[in-house]
Amino acid sequence: MLVGIPKEIYPGEDRVAVIPSGIQFLTNAGFDVIVQSGAGEGAHYDDDEYRNAGASIAPDAAFLYQQADLILKVRYPVGDEAELIKEGSTLICMLDAWFNKPLVKRLAERGVRTFALEFIPRITRAQSMDVLSSMAAISGYRAVLSGAMALPQYFPMLMTAAGTIHPAKVFIVGAGVAGLMAISTARRLGAVVEAYDTRVEVKEQVMSLGAKFVEFDLPQQQGAATGGYAQQQSEEFYRRQREQMAAKVAQSDLVITTAAIPGKASPRLITADMLKLMKKGSVVVDLAAERGGNVEGTEVNKKIYKDGVTIIGYIDHPSKVPVHGSQLYTKNITTFLLNMAKEGELRMNMEDEIVVATLVTENGEIKHQGLREQIEKESA
Repeated sequence: MLVGIPKEIYPGEDRVAVIPSGIQFLTNAGFDVIVQSGAGEGAHYDDDEYRNAGASIAPDAAFLYQQADLILKVRYPVGDEAELIKEGSTLICMLDAWFNKPLVKRLAERGVRTFALEFIPRITRAQSMDVLSSMAAISGYRAVLSGAMALPQYFPMLMTAAGTIHPAKVFIVGAGVAGLMAISTARRLGAVVEAYDTRVEVKEQVMSLGAKFVEFDLPQQQGAATGGYAQQQSEEFYRRQREQMAAKVAQSDLVITTAAIPGKASPRLITADMLKLMKKGSVVVDLAAERGGNVEGTEVNKKIYKDGVTIIGYIDHPSKVPVHGSQLYTKNITTFLLNMAKEGELRMNMEDEIVVATLVTENGEIKHQGLREQIEKESA
């Protein structure tokens, strides 16, 4: 099979699905590889590096899509990309399927087999394929840097001839991959860090990074939902959570929120009234902005000022670190592909829970049960 790696055209996306050093993994597995000219430019890789790694170069996207049997992408198809993909071919990418149902239907109609990497289950065997964790770590790191740059004060405590500077107080909501990376980054910068999560088992992880674990008088979530992702709570739970969180938010110089529910809008954790309690000059970084945000007033990919508080809603953190973002993504996507490949061909084992969980469309049908049922319900 011929594997195609196109240039990403999603606005602001600088990553590439496979970097030159990853080409060898594909060729060693028996695949031929074609890369669109300029595909690696955003991540600082040129065409000659891909040629030297064993790939051929396509002059444009149309040529690549007509030649390739299997497409590896970072973002889902935008613009006319879906129409360029050859019927009967396979697409592997972050499809964002729950929020791109018209695209899913169109890909099914065109007979394209698609796999959504965001559906990879969080099991031990799939850790090296877990693209959400890889990219969340980058987002957690950059959330702290964005917050620090917007905060009108130092992070660390400094004792100088001009006086003592007290450390910044950082409060992180959610101790998943992004939250834990945010904790460690803020601690390294010298902040006093506190973190909250509904899951009691992450307390030890939070404390091991040098942060204080905040506990509220709420029902504790034991573990995570199926697949290793956070569960959606009741509105009453969120109401009580907001009431108790208000005081902690008011005491903080920087708040970072990371709460996201797969396939659902982000839970609203910080209201406009809570923002009014914060000190002038405080900063909130909302990592859930893409799905409505955890913070009332967040605007996607914007930094705004509201009642003296800076609210940052950037959603493109991984693409702002395209070298390492692409490196990690390469490992994720190639490991995923090679899990179901043999001698340069796809050999899908439909008893493999990774394959079953991520297969979205095939043979003109929507195979993902939850998506299919929701699309049928909306079409009724």
